[in-house]
Order: sequence, then C-alpha cells, then structure tokens
Amino acid sequence: MLIIRCKNCGGEKPHRAKGLCVGCYQKNRVRRCIKCGRDVPLQAKGMCSTCYGKTFSRRHKEAYQARKFYNIDYETYKKKTQHCVICGFDKIVDLHHLDKNHENRSETNLIGLCPNHHKMIHKSEFMADTISRLKEKGYGT
Repeated sequence: MLIIRCKNCGGEKPHRAKGLCVGCYQKNRVRRCIKCGRDVPLQAKGMCSTCYGKTFSRRHKEAYQARKFYNIDYETYKKKTQHCVICGFDKIVDLHHLDKNHENRSETNLIGLCPNHHKMIHKSEFMADTISRLKEKGYGT
C-alpha cells in the first residue's frame, strides 16, 4: 500500500483514496444507514455492512431455494409468497401446491400460505376447513 501524507490529519500513513489515510477515509464515509438508522460507514446502497449483508444474502438464498426446491424463477416465488392468501400474514410465507403435485409449477397451482395455514391444510382434522376458506377466497383445490 502506498504511504502518503494525509490531507486531513497530516500523518504519513497508508493511502486509502482521495488523498486520505485509512482512518480519515472511513470517518468521511460515516452516514446514516437507511435500514437501521445508525451512523456508521456505509457498505453500499445506503446501508451499513450488517444491513447490506442481511438484505442481499437473504435474497440470494431465497433465489437459490426457489430454483432448487420449486424449480421456479425468483420473481414468481416472491410474487406468490408476499402474503398468506387466507389471513394476509406477510412475515413468513410458505409456497403451497394446490393440487399437491410438486411437478405442476404453473402459477395458478402455486399460492402463499403462512406456516399455520400451510400446516393446517396438510393435517386431516383441519383440512376441510382450510380448503373451504381457500374456496371462499377463489382458490379451487
């Protein structure tokens, strides 16, 4: 690394960019993260390194799982898992095949269900009630 005289502190230290040493360069990059609101050096897209990692590693993981487990593209997966079609819960949403055929990947066969309703549709004692609620919402099974 190139040793220079820092424009900010005047010390002869390793050069980072813009004529600043590593410490001064980091201090100049301190901004408010758009996700967590902390004043920290930003990674990219207006986020600190923690928020950036959580946001984009989760998206890559979901895209990989959509391809591996459901063999569908990520955009279809995101569209179908925005919220539970029965109750509207949107924090955790599973993908469910209406005809229970995992080879049938048509968009009309895929719906999003919260973990509770997804479990209920596979349990015999709750299946009839859950299916009737789906039919009320316009999803034939």
